[in-house]
Amino acid sequence: MMGERQGSQDRLFYEFCLEDRVPSDHLLRKIDAVLDLSWLRAELSPYYSHTGCPSIDPELMIRMLLIGYCYSIRSERRLCREVELNLAYRWFCRLGLEDKVPDHSSLSVNRHGRFRESDILRTVFEEVVCNSMKAGLVGGEGFAVDASVIEADASRFKRIEGAVVEWTDKERARGPVREYLMALESENPPLNPKQQPKAMSPIDPGAAWTTRGRHKVMFGYSLNYLIDMENAVILDVEATPTRITKEVDATETMVERVEERFALKPDRIAGDTAYGTGKMLDWLVKREIDPHVLVRDQSEVGADGKFVRADFHYDRERDLYTCPGGKELKTSGTVYDGTTLKYVAKRSDCGRCPLKPKCTAGRERRVQRDVNQDARDYTQELMRTEAYEVSAVERKKIETLFGEVKRNLGLTRLRLRGLSGARDEFLLVATVQNLKRLIQHAGPAPPIPMAA
Repeated sequence: MMGERQGSQDRLFYEFCLEDRVPSDHLLRKIDAVLDLSWLRAELSPYYSHTGCPSIDPELMIRMLLIGYCYSIRSERRLCREVELNLAYRWFCRLGLEDKVPDHSSLSVNRHGRFRESDILRTVFEEVVCNSMKAGLVGGEGFAVDASVIEADASRFKRIEGAVVEWTDKERARGPVREYLMALESENPPLNPKQQPKAMSPIDPGAAWTTRGRHKVMFGYSLNYLIDMENAVILDVEATPTRITKEVDATETMVERVEERFALKPDRIAGDTAYGTGKMLDWLVKREIDPHVLVRDQSEVGADGKFVRADFHYDRERDLYTCPGGKELKTSGTVYDGTTLKYVAKRSDCGRCPLKPKCTAGRERRVQRDVNQDARDYTQELMRTEAYEVSAVERKKIETLFGEVKRNLGLTRLRLRGLSGARDEFLLVATVQNLKRLIQHAGPAPPIPMAA
């Protein structure tokens, strides 16, 4: 039988407890059980004035930002509106029913001001990593590194061809442009010194013009992760322009920072072929870290059935090669392209050698060797081990994290501009991912207290 709805909205007084309205299995209740921000106010006290009107509670702002990146709400205006209306959001932010939610402009000013100056988002991220270590989620023996491209907040249809731009005073006053121009004068400029960019965004010049994203061409930043392979806990995160060289350089930064902040040094690091450069491999080997990286065997590259480098014997003590005919190939010591040494045989030795038709069509045989060939050889030996096969499988956990970022957390396009903006967004999304892994191993949420 169809009847009218019973009840009305004309009651004057209500008995209401916000604590009772948030289910025990709600995601925010689980996160709240493992999130400790009691230290936050003391950490940020140097960045707040001791005079004037009371400022917004920094813990409230961090909790609001975590909600935003947990539920794909990255607009400050919409985030403030959702916290105003959603009871679970209010409870997580420690707000009562009558407490006022900060204005979106105040949230934005603090986010781009004192929060960025203090690097508090990285501190929050590292505190969550420390909690993951205390919970036993970090093994510390095997790490994996990789990068994923996130589209920048810059239209691919509005671009400047080439790398030379005559910036006006008005354009130089914009934050992303000012940040980019300052970075050009730093020790680590955002551009690849060997290859100038084909295009540049006039509103976010720090973003790289790339073909690796979800569009055929676009401006993007790379989300670089360094994870512990045992439980896929993110140990460090770094933002770079989408350039292979910058992604590889970010690995050194992250490994050193993890060792400094958490006293963690892995036995091995897994990565794809992009991290198989001689310089990267040599850096890892010198730090006594086994690179579980796929490295192409350049010694087997030959043409027309002629001898390849593997057919030549290398004498490490004398730094020369001996050809199959017993002749020596020596080097001048000149390094070409910053990576390659050339070993050359005497023209007279090759001229009368009966093996010359199988060796070279030139007047003398030349063999190239990477300046970091020892590290490449060592890595290729590791590729034959069982440990390498295990790392090759476990490394795929980092791809799952990137899929979660884009599919579940909705971070396919950045909202903030500039490298610092990308860094802020990446730190927040990585913090949310670590919190989700932490609550998976923390057991059920604590029971809801009974009302008096």
